[in-house]
Amino acid sequence: MNENPNNKQAVSHIILPSGRTVDVIRFSEPGAEHQERRPLHICPRCESDLVEPLSWFETSDHNWELLLDCPNCGWSEAGVFSRDQVERLEDHLDDALAGMLADLKRLTQENLAAEIERFAAALDAGLILPEDF
Repeated sequence: MNENPNNKQAVSHIILPSGRTVDVIRFSEPGAEHQERRPLHICPRCESDLVEPLSWFETSDHNWELLLDCPNCGWSEAGVFSRDQVERLEDHLDDALAGMLADLKRLTQENLAAEIERFAAALDAGLILPEDF
């Protein structure tokens, strides 16, 4: 039995079909409650918000087993996380993707505008001739 006084425990009383009662004691390591509250996209080592799932699958109890990786510092963790935690991670990833797509659209428009300005300047300077086409 785990004798560490810093560990928290939860006791469940289960009554078996035979009528016998079994006490199930679950210990949580110090910081385990922090893992439940920690947003999965935040690296616990470097606090970067770039943590991404590398692999995932749903467990039989509707939780998700994920392999998380931080590309910033190389930290990784495999663990089982609640559906709520995974949904919050998915929302964060969706928001990040939307932000990247908006940046891509803005950069594409800025690059096209700059290219048009250079082309117009070349036309005005007489640097583009019919034989260039």
